[in-house]
Order: sequence, then structure tokens, then C-alpha cells
Amino acid sequence: MTDTSAAPSDPTRFSRRTAVGLVGGAALAAMAASTAAAAPRVPRAPETVALPDGLRPEGITSGPGTTYYVGSLADGRIVTGDLMQGSPRVLLAGATGRSLRGLCYDGRSGLVWAVGSLGTEGHVWAVAAATGAVVADVVVPGAAFLNDLVVTPTTVWVTDSRVDRLAGVPVGAGGLPTGAPLVVLPLTGAWPAGPGTAINANGIRALSDGTLVLNNSRVGGLWGVDPATGVASAIPVTGGPGITGGDGLVLDGDVLYNVRGSGAAEVSVLRLTRAAGSWTARWNGARSDETLDVPSTATIAGGWLWAVNARFGVASPGTAPYWITRLPARVQG
Repeated sequence: MTDTSAAPSDPTRFSRRTAVGLVGGAALAAMAASTAAAAPRVPRAPETVALPDGLRPEGITSGPGTTYYVGSLADGRIVTGDLMQGSPRVLLAGATGRSLRGLCYDGRSGLVWAVGSLGTEGHVWAVAAATGAVVADVVVPGAAFLNDLVVTPTTVWVTDSRVDRLAGVPVGAGGLPTGAPLVVLPLTGAWPAGPGTAINANGIRALSDGTLVLNNSRVGGLWGVDPATGVASAIPVTGGPGITGGDGLVLDGDVLYNVRGSGAAEVSVLRLTRAAGSWTARWNGARSDETLDVPSTATIAGGWLWAVNARFGVASPGTAPYWITRLPARVQG
């Protein structure tokens, strides 16, 4: 069923089908005819990309180009493929008791960083994107729920969602793990501390000045965190329905995509601005599509936004189909 919040009458919510509907068929045909001779032939981007049945995906990342990587909650495998064509293959084989959540590709090192758990232990893994070899396996003592991550020039920062802290794995100039001790950074300041059981800090990205931006699945909102101190400040959001939750975050320049930030079947779009040493955000609509089914995280590749559908609550998750949905990444205003 089509998400009615993406209807053309609401200009802040934008789906692929809305865009097509706004341009008449004759106009599209004329445009195509005038450019067909000059335009190089490129693969047509698919509306959805199939993943293996029973995968139970949550994290997605991409690079180089349109190569993608998706991790499994079910058995901790990583599958990879090309978003524009081809079928997925296994990069990292599954393992009993392993569960993966956030993924992040680092072009400097060619590593796919993954966070999750092995039994009751929290782990951060570094996997070679070319071979699937595990380059590093870092145990995070006392981890409650390692959830998402971002790679910065010096540190891989990981949200530990139930204990209001970040874990940091030091990396060198080439993005390789240094082997230095793990950093544990409690979240303080204005951060809304949780009860120890709910999912608080979830998505995480690094802004241009080094500030870490986090969402909060329990109370909503966006938060800027100083990675040197752990002190958090609220990032004011103007316009729109407000940020009521959120899962994965995607940063593209000054545009922040917040998966399920303001709705169960959409990706909130925010434009970030820094002035006088502080960050603010302005609502810039949402991306939606009828093929979205509890999206968890997303990635930018090939000029599109690709959201993986975790389908939390689906019947028979061990055998259910899963897929990635292509969404527009255009931002206006």
C-alpha cells in the first residue's frame, strides 16, 4: 500500500512515484528523446535490491561506487553486491551466536567495520572488503547493546545504546586499527539518560568540525557530542513534525538523513547549519515508498539513498524475504 503521507499534496514528503507523477508522460517522452542520442548508456537503478531470504538485515554501508554490504542479525554474516546489478554473495560467513548491527565502510583502509555481539559479548570487527578476512576483533567489556558506528580520522565510535556511552576503537592515518586501548566515553551534559533497558543512542555520524551527531530512539531529537569530553548538547530542529525517534543516520554534506526519525515508513531529511559554534537543523521533508517495511539504516550510493528493510515483527523472520529500497536523495531549499 502506498504511504499517503508521500502524496503530491504534501510537498515535504517525497517518494520516487511522487516525482514521476508530477511530470506528464508526454514531457517525459520528449525529455528522453532529446537526450537519448547524447547520453551514455548506464544501468537503470532498480527500485529494490533483493537480499537472501532469512537474512534478517539491519546495517548497510557502501563503497567504493555502488558496492554495498549488509549485515545479518541472524548469524552475523555480511553479504555484498552491486546496487545497480547482480546478485549478493557472502563476504563474511556466518557464525553461531554472532549478530551484526551497524556497518561502516572506510575507503582509506578498504575495511568494513561492523558492530554487534557474539553471545553476550559486545564486539567490533574490521573486515577486509576485498577478501572477507577479519583484520581485527575488538571485545568491548561491559557492552550492553552495541548498535551503530562511524569511522573518523582517529577513532571508530560506537553507540552502546542501553548504557549511555560510546566506545572508541583507535585507528591510524590509513584507517587501520592501532591496537591502542579501547576508549570508553560516557554521555553527559544534556544527554537524556535512559533506564538501562531502553534503546537510547542509536545512529551516529561525525560532522565537519568533529562533533558527533546522535539520535535517540527513546525520546527523539538530535544531539551533538564533543568526542573529547562526551558532553552532549541538543541540536534544535525547526519545521516539520519534529524528530520523534530514529534508527540509522546518513550524512551527505550538510544533509542528514534520519531513518524512521518521524515516521515508521519514512526517512526524515534535515539540513544542518553551524553558526557561532553551535549546530542547528531544519526539517526538509521525508523520503517514503510503499516498499519500505521497517527500514533500519541507509546509505548513499550512485546518487540515490538506499534503505535496508529490517522488517522487525514480520512473521517467520528466519525464512522471510528481505530487500533494499531505493529512495530519492535530492534536497531542495
